[in-house]
Amino acid sequence: MPRPHPRFDPQDPLDAPAAATLDLHGFTASTAEAALKNFLATWQTRSPGAVVHVITGKGRRSKTAPVLKPMVKRLLKELKPKTVQDWALADDEGGYRIRLS
Repeated sequence: MPRPHPRFDPQDPLDAPAAATLDLHGFTASTAEAALKNFLATWQTRSPGAVVHVITGKGRRSKTAPVLKPMVKRLLKELKPKTVQDWALADDEGGYRIRLS
């Protein structure tokens, strides 16, 4: 049975259409970090306050523990509040929804 589509919540600042999406599948941690920093800086300049979506995957194909998801979480914490206003794990837990500063 399919999951019902989540309803739009106007009270949730992260529940808005994503202005852009970055899919980090297949990136190494170092290239993903550089790509993410560039993506966030570009979109913060292009559309301050926008919500963007970053796909990390759930880490199921990692040989050991997930690599990208914790790296992105660490970076988001470091970039708050200068670049990132708020962020949350996506509903499917395979990425993050991010409100830019």
